Amino acid sequence: MAQVLEFKLPDLGEGLTEAEIVRWLVEVGDVVAIDQPVVEVETAKAMVEVPCPYGGVVTARFGEEGSELPVGAPLLTVAVGATDASSAAPASPADGESSGGSGNVLVGYGTGAPAARRRRIRPERNTASATTAAPAAPAAVSAPSRPAPVAVAVGEVNGRQGPVAVVSPLVRRLARQHEIDLRGLTGSGPDGLILRADVDSAIRQAGQATEAATRTAAEPVVAEASTAVASPAIASPAASATAERIPLRGVRGAVADKLSRSRSEIPDATCWVDADATELMAARAAMNAASGPSGGPKVSVLALLARICTAALARYPELNSTVDTAARDIVRLPGVHLGFAAQTERGLVVPVVRDAHTRNAESIGAEIARLTELARTGKLSPAQLTGGTFTLNNYGVFGVDGSTPIINHPEAAMLGVGRIMPKPWVHHGELAVRQVVQLSLTFDHRVCDGGTAGGFLRYVADCVEQPAVLLRTL
Repeated sequence: MAQVLEFKLPDLGEGLTEAEIVRWLVEVGDVVAIDQPVVEVETAKAMVEVPCPYGGVVTARFGEEGSELPVGAPLLTVAVGATDASSAAPASPADGESSGGSGNVLVGYGTGAPAARRRRIRPERNTASATTAAPAAPAAVSAPSRPAPVAVAVGEVNGRQGPVAVVSPLVRRLARQHEIDLRGLTGSGPDGLILRADVDSAIRQAGQATEAATRTAAEPVVAEASTAVASPAIASPAASATAERIPLRGVRGAVADKLSRSRSEIPDATCWVDADATELMAARAAMNAASGPSGGPKVSVLALLARICTAALARYPELNSTVDTAARDIVRLPGVHLGFAAQTERGLVVPVVRDAHTRNAESIGAEIARLTELARTGKLSPAQLTGGTFTLNNYGVFGVDGSTPIINHPEAAMLGVGRIMPKPWVHHGELAVRQVVQLSLTFDHRVCDGGTAGGFLRYVADCVEQPAVLLRTL
């Protein structure tokens, strides 16, 4: 006898409250194994595949590709114990039931059971649509037929008590900030669940209503002015244009939130210096030449700069720290988890090289290459994008010389590197053409003063100009 269990969008960790459905990996009627990935979602951190903790026949999917679901919203239902489509009737599972599943709903966890080959169960004719539910069950199946209840948050909304069909605390907070009464909204989610898109729409409508009221109040003045002018009005081409609105969500939304928080919480300052990178480039060429044609991956400039950063942080540990604002403490961190900025089609991401202080330039370079490839394909996990203690930002790849980086909150500093290019430079008392780079350090002025920041940046510049300086720390 089949039992239909509901699988809800799990907590994906790192404080994420919602995810966008990118691609369904199963169809209604498919047979799935325990912990088999069923959907690919995009969070504010990364693209992840969500495994289902139940094994059986998929009876319903909730949400189209491109739609956004809050954590805890129904994702799909699975008929556990069904051997064909005729025994997979939709039903509402009781809370806490885990029969036929691993019981694990977090991404990356499972029983380790081998994934069964997915097979398609074709429903009989004259049955319900496959995009919403499986065919009705025969009388022998005793599963209850009531729909799964939508999660309801009961609490104060705009000063009044009452139940609200909304799961995400982010949605409730957004409504409070814009004085939107959630009880007056009709949710577009499953069973009337109110999504963030519903609140955003209400905010836009409220703004348009306010604008219309203001325009109506000003009409008499406009009429008088138009009467006094004899010449006909000429419509401006810009007046008929409609401004494009791009939702700040996903990776772009996460970046916006983090940058805003950084600027609002961290009293940052920036110092910079030009450095002669000719010797660094020569050292890199010598390293790669020594490895030979098939001697392994080449050492990149970014890898050398990363190794220089770890050496500098060993000398100036103040910059490898964070600030506990609640306790008013500076927390110096024991290890260096080095983040590096990477531009992808999904936006700017910062993968993290774990324990960079224990790695040499070759090891750091290999890890940077691996993480960059994952970033390019959108397969970085949330864990690979968090936990950094210091960030290296090579914006020279965009053909620019300098910048004032914004600190990657909650870190205390970021080193920016411009393009390396031939410039006139005084070398050994004579004017020469050298490979010059601009280095900039943005730091949290709470963790150190300018002397420490200047000392760190000067040490980095010395290592760039004279790579042999690093030999003292290797």
